[in-house]
Amino acid sequence: MPPVLIGLGANLDSPAEMIRAAVERLAQDLELLAVSSLYLTEPQGGPAGQNWYHNAVALFASDLSPPRELLARLLAVEADLGRRRLEKNGPRVIDLDWLAQGGLVVEEPPDLIVPHPRLAERRFVLAPLAEVAPRWRHPLLNLTAQELLAALPAAGQELKKLGPLA
Repeated sequence: MPPVLIGLGANLDSPAEMIRAAVERLAQDLELLAVSSLYLTEPQGGPAGQNWYHNAVALFASDLSPPRELLARLLAVEADLGRRRLEKNGPRVIDLDWLAQGGLVVEEPPDLIVPHPRLAERRFVLAPLAEVAPRWRHPLLNLTAQELLAALPAAGQELKKLGPLA
């Protein structure tokens, strides 16, 4: 089975530590294959005045099936780390997004859509994704992670590469 691509983000408390903790918790059930550098990114949407986000992408091997099992695991890790869903696009201690898994396409709105519906629009996802899986091909758009990143407008979605997550 192809690797699972998970997006990780946080902008409250100790964001880098929360992302590390989420990777460690997921690695208890899934085999960690790779993790991107950590990126600092400006908030996209949500309330004004939020802290900038720390973001990364991790690749895991998973045999969790059906897809709801993997989604349940992601939500459980978020809850264990203190995630509370108070407002859409609001600040959070941790956010785990199932970005993609090979050519898998799942459409069970509102909570299970793979590949992630806004993946191709987000520099804060595509930059770390292109770092760890540059040849991954979007199953609906038929473009690689590198091609999707290159297609984004040069302006907007500012981000800064901070270095290794470890």
